[in-house]
Amino acid sequence: MPDMTHRVHGLADDSVPADWPALRAEEIATLLRGYPSLGQPSTIRWHSPRPLSAAVLVDTDAGTVFVKRHHRRVRSVAALTEEHRFIAYLRAAGVPIPEVLVDRDGQTAVAIGDWVYEIHAAAEGFDIYRDAVSWSPIGERGHAQAAGRMLATLHDAAGGYQADQRSTHILVARSELIVAADPVAALRAQLPERPGLADYLQQREWPTDLQHMLAPWQATLAPRLAKQPALWTHNDWHASNLCWTAIGAHACVAAVLDFGLASRNFALFDLATAIERNAIAWLVMEKGDGAVHADIAMALIDGYREVRSLSIDDVHLLADLLPLVHLDFALSEVEYFHAVTGSRANADVAYETFLLGHAAWFATPTGHALLQAIRAHA
Repeated sequence: MPDMTHRVHGLADDSVPADWPALRAEEIATLLRGYPSLGQPSTIRWHSPRPLSAAVLVDTDAGTVFVKRHHRRVRSVAALTEEHRFIAYLRAAGVPIPEVLVDRDGQTAVAIGDWVYEIHAAAEGFDIYRDAVSWSPIGERGHAQAAGRMLATLHDAAGGYQADQRSTHILVARSELIVAADPVAALRAQLPERPGLADYLQQREWPTDLQHMLAPWQATLAPRLAKQPALWTHNDWHASNLCWTAIGAHACVAAVLDFGLASRNFALFDLATAIERNAIAWLVMEKGDGAVHADIAMALIDGYREVRSLSIDDVHLLADLLPLVHLDFALSEVEYFHAVTGSRANADVAYETFLLGHAAWFATPTGHALLQAIRAHA
């Protein structure tokens, strides 16, 4: 049942009752019994407004930690541990990511009843964008350039990481459909293992919808994407998932947060996602050209280039990828809202506004102009 007292970010740039109940002090105390080094919790400092899980910053005898809780239908212990292995690898390579703490049994993901928990050390730096909703643009060009540099640094560090693809589709950003020669056939092949998504899609003319969505972009895109080197990527590179060395416009990234959407994709997928998340104000599209922040997109690319080279072909492919980069994740949100939280209204928003609407926007004069600007930035 929704928690009417705890409010989170909604899908329309609003505040709505949370699908998941807020973490409580007694619940955290029970969890911390498995972490003897942390002692007892005292004060909950902050409840996250992010809607897909429940999370808090809480003071303990050993200092402040970040506690996050997932429903077991969203993350199993095994699926959550996949994220943690990737984090550990990147930390060992020098990427500034808060440590995932282990319990007395050496585990980083803990199941209690219907819930699966994780505890992270508190992040270093200033959480400037903590209250920013997803798909709200970065406020400073300097921040965007710094974010681009750190994303490229992360990609360099991830180059040697070898792991299978994530074991779940729910709330994970993957790229199997956009790299497929026939995305409709690829999705149809997935549906027997995704009954919640299959149940929703049977009410839609989804093959026709996808074919119409893909038609302007897919024919020349898939063969080029198939040649991209596989790489584990972050996939949610939004300003709210970064902490900063200072408050000002010239701050650098001090910490990288939230690997919940991470999976095995390719580098340009992550960079395109960063542009889609940070340079287009999707929740206020009524502003027209004012919703597009081309300077932020270019700054992300410029910062990225300071660390990793991008050829002319890479930048052109980045632009061509942008209208479809959200495809797999949008379907995962449809699956989540329909099969986990049971919200037909939110599932419809994920399908109509996110899946179909974002792609269609890039065919508008404003969307086309952004793509042309990125191509010209090669």
